[in-house]
Amino acid sequence: MKLYTYFRSSAAYRVRIALNLKGIGYDAVPVHLLRNGGEQHHAAYRAVNPGELLPALDVDGTVLTQSLAIVEYLEETHPFMPLLPQDALGRARVRALAQTIACDTHPLTNLRVLQHLKAELGVSEEAKTTWYRHWLAEGMRMLEAQLADSADTGRFCHGDTPTLADCCLVPQVFNANRFGVDLAPYPTIAAIDAACAGIEAFQAAHPARQPDAE
Repeated sequence: MKLYTYFRSSAAYRVRIALNLKGIGYDAVPVHLLRNGGEQHHAAYRAVNPGELLPALDVDGTVLTQSLAIVEYLEETHPFMPLLPQDALGRARVRALAQTIACDTHPLTNLRVLQHLKAELGVSEEAKTTWYRHWLAEGMRMLEAQLADSADTGRFCHGDTPTLADCCLVPQVFNANRFGVDLAPYPTIAAIDAACAGIEAFQAAHPARQPDAE
């Protein structure tokens, strides 16, 4: 497998965690999202993923895109260390938690949105950062409520083993720390992130440990 990745890409970070939790080896192919106008926009990567987004996972010549779809593929083809619960209600809850991050929050703080705010709408750097922090904090607020109010929350987002939801949560907390978002209002999220930080699969997926880390 080849994973087209960027060390600070939240979506690629999710997939790296999932691959590591399942013990699946892969070759990392870095695609720099900022260098030379963004390598994701170059012809070489457009040939891999016409959507010009990361990550992409090449499985024997077939390219998969969209981080949640990739993780679900890994779940179906590599059932060891399951990332979804066995029961239908549990699976629905985990998917909802993951989508709170990947669908409701992350798209508003994605690099291409931030670049559009500056380049096309003339938003200042300060206003762009305010936008980022607002939507990230709003997503954290929603996620904290979902986690804190449920008896299904354990050491991790769902029970006492990592799931797809934790694969999404950890990169989002990384972003929050990077942009100075106060995590004090989100103690459940902070506790789960700390539990994940003690696991090698999460540690190895961290941006600082990637071959393209700067």
